[in-house]
Amino acid sequence: MINGILAAEELLASRVAYTFRTYPKQITAVIAAALLSAGTLAVASLGPDAADLPVQQVLEATAPLSFAEQSESLENFSFTLFRTDITRSSDTAEALLKRLGISDPAATAFVRGSSEARNALFARAGRTVTAEATQENQLKKLSARWIPDGDGGFKRFVIERTPVGFVALTERDTLTPGTRLASGVIRTSLFAATDDSRVPDAVASQLADIFAGDVDVRALRKGDRFAVVYETFEADGQALRSGRVLSAEFESGGKVHQAVWFQPQGQKGSYYRPNGDSLRKAYLSSPVEFSRVSSGFAMRMHPILNSWRQHNGIDFAAPTGTAVRSVGDGTVDFAGTQSGYGNIVIIKHRNNQQTAYAHLSRINVKAGESITQGQTIGAVGSTGWATGPHLHFEFRVNGEYQDPTSIAQEGGAPITASLRPAFERIAVGARTELAAAFSVIQASAD
Repeated sequence: MINGILAAEELLASRVAYTFRTYPKQITAVIAAALLSAGTLAVASLGPDAADLPVQQVLEATAPLSFAEQSESLENFSFTLFRTDITRSSDTAEALLKRLGISDPAATAFVRGSSEARNALFARAGRTVTAEATQENQLKKLSARWIPDGDGGFKRFVIERTPVGFVALTERDTLTPGTRLASGVIRTSLFAATDDSRVPDAVASQLADIFAGDVDVRALRKGDRFAVVYETFEADGQALRSGRVLSAEFESGGKVHQAVWFQPQGQKGSYYRPNGDSLRKAYLSSPVEFSRVSSGFAMRMHPILNSWRQHNGIDFAAPTGTAVRSVGDGTVDFAGTQSGYGNIVIIKHRNNQQTAYAHLSRINVKAGESITQGQTIGAVGSTGWATGPHLHFEFRVNGEYQDPTSIAQEGGAPITASLRPAFERIAVGARTELAAAFSVIQASAD
């Protein structure tokens, strides 16, 4: 119940913030008119005092329904049940429909026997499926929506009961862009707090990257809090994908840190502090999202050679197939296989700096290709001298190994004078939205 109330408050706050950002002049005019009207009502009497009005008593006889009439009314009453669940890799037609509360052999047989239904519902785990059922748990309608790989739209699959049986239909449609705001309080970690606030993992990872130079997300303290406004892409009102963080705020250790996304027309966008200083780093803090450091830049016992050696990089533990991203802009210097490194990508950056990404299960780039910060270049694996899936990451300057934790440098220019007015308008709207997001926290605390 509490989660439902918070979700409603979050949605209302998001809509209010969006309306203020979209129609500031119109809303100002409405408020002004309302205040003027209130002032007029305060000084003008528009009718007699309610205390002077005559009191009238109205009596009306009613006849209660008989027990038989009440029973008949209940028998004729019908309602529709709705339930939503996520598909699993082990799902069958019986298992999925049972979790959705459907007890309908005909519906189960249709799903089991339809190749279109099997492809839509069981080809990939994690798809959201919604069922509409009668009070007898008979299926009326089942629908699923998902984003195909490399497609800008979405697919909608629907099974519906008709007088002649079930029919299935697969459609393509366009995603609807929108924005959402969320906020949370740190109790154990940032990612636990974003989970509690229903913030997508991709958005949480962006928060960690945006504030990497200001806030150590691994050292947040209980009571620190955050707010974020981010893009969403929806299908029939259901958010299927999150996009870019538009603005964000951290309150940590008594200090407030804010970030605003600003992209002038025809130019690359970036994150800035409210005063216009750039938050862009020359390098991201990590080449793998949602991973932990399993071995640092230090002497260690080599797990294969069984001897003490200098570990010239950082190992990030992550499952095979996890996306690996370039930490900075550059050019691919090498993409292929090198003895103990296995599959490796080496990227050349400015000032004779290089980053290396080893033990990859796949390589997505080729030598000579230009790479942008955050671009996926491969996937975590265990090729070469590796005892398990992880990414070995190195940072080199003039060919010499350096501690990769030292490379997160300032890399962006502040807002120019010519762009300052446009940026200020964006920043003002961002502050309004973030205040609305924080109000959800305050309301729940009260």
